[in-house]
Amino acid sequence: MVKHVIIWTLKSELTADDKVKIKQGIKDGLEGLKGKIPGLIDIKVITDQLPTSNADLMLDSTFESVEALKGYATHPAHVEVADRDVRPFTEVRSCLDYEI
Repeated sequence: MVKHVIIWTLKSELTADDKVKIKQGIKDGLEGLKGKIPGLIDIKVITDQLPTSNADLMLDSTFESVEALKGYATHPAHVEVADRDVRPFTEVRSCLDYEI
């Protein structure tokens, strides 16, 4: 199995209210992919970070294999969510993939 973890920082020009709405949109969009993409075992988005954090939200997902992760990256449902809910609002993206 493979873990796919992403940490995002939202664009600095966004208001606090905008950030709350955007984080919820990202959470709803990405978590809504469960059951729609082959090989995606689990997916969750953490939006309630502690004040000690220096990022705004995190994706924690699990895939059956490296091949399943590659399929997720290009799957039309994922691309749609990323293009609509994530990419327009994020400034920094860090990713860590590892086998478990």
